Amino acid sequence: MGILEKIAEIEREISRTQKNKATEYHLGLLKAKLAKYRAQLLEPSKSAGAKGEGFDVMKSGDARVALIGFPSVGKSTFLSLMTSTESEAASYEFTTLTCIPAIVGE
Repeated sequence: MGILEKIAEIEREISRTQKNKATEYHLGLLKAKLAKYRAQLLEPSKSAGAKGEGFDVMKSGDARVALIGFPSVGKSTFLSLMTSTESEAASYEFTTLTCIPAIVGE
């Protein structure tokens, strides 16, 4: 039984049920199930989501360091000063979006 059939069955059950104090709890449960199934129809399936691109860093040298922090605090500028690489730095957030491998002291 698919989601659409379940929604139709719950709607039929709601229409058949008399509305009074004794059936309020049952109707509330049915409405909650109905809302859950309708939300499942609207959201995309989790298995069909696109995966982000990853990257691999070869193990070499003595240590590996990652600069992680808030946007616009000078991580790219620090990387450019410590290494011979040129990392893009601008006055807006999220300028550097990729991994920039570099070696200190060259």
